[in-house]
Amino acid sequence: MAKLVFDIETIGLPLEQFDEAQQEYLLREAANIPDESLREARRQEIVRMFSLWPLTGQVVCIAMLNAESCRGQVLFISDDFEDSVDDPSGPVEFVACADENELLTAFWDVAKHYDGIVTFNGRGFDVPFIYLRSALLNVPITRKDWLGYRYQVEPHCDLIEQLTFYGVSGREGAARRFNLDFYCKVFGIESPKSHGVTGMDVGQLMTEGRYREIAAYCLRDVHATVLLYKIWKERLAGIK
Repeated sequence: MAKLVFDIETIGLPLEQFDEAQQEYLLREAANIPDESLREARRQEIVRMFSLWPLTGQVVCIAMLNAESCRGQVLFISDDFEDSVDDPSGPVEFVACADENELLTAFWDVAKHYDGIVTFNGRGFDVPFIYLRSALLNVPITRKDWLGYRYQVEPHCDLIEQLTFYGVSGREGAARRFNLDFYCKVFGIESPKSHGVTGMDVGQLMTEGRYREIAAYCLRDVHATVLLYKIWKERLAGIK
């Protein structure tokens, strides 16, 4: 079965985009803090978290690779369409998109050709995020079965579920959860963060127009996920 490995990058929408009632709702917790400096710190923290929620954030990049061939695409929002495909004959195309609608439409067009997906924390983040963003933008979703059943690896193999054995030991036990950077380092895979960019930098990179750096970082995430998937498949798949 053909498997698609993918990852998304997101940014928060401007607070000003929401009406007064929405802003009050989003910042209510901060507003209840008596100390002014602590209140402002919590307010800024909440705004930074907008990128984690599909109702307050948007997708700006999706990197995709075929798990076997490592051929694929990176779709990314850019003001510069000369940023697009480097070498159509190469293993990975970099495709600039005008907006999120175009990016998601292109993604779902690719997704329909795959039987299953591989992610790192995709069940908890990437998949619900792109489902809700697609619904909000009225972008047709070509695969509606990706959340699947948690205790199966078809059609969705979420490596965070597999490497924690579905959370068998809780937050602090032997199979506790680590981030992708940590798993990569202990399994001898180059970390996506080794080039100095992390997910926390995406918003600033967008502001500065450094779109290709976001695309390159997202692709490194997917390459690392492919290698981690192969290790899981060879050494751990089938453990119950």
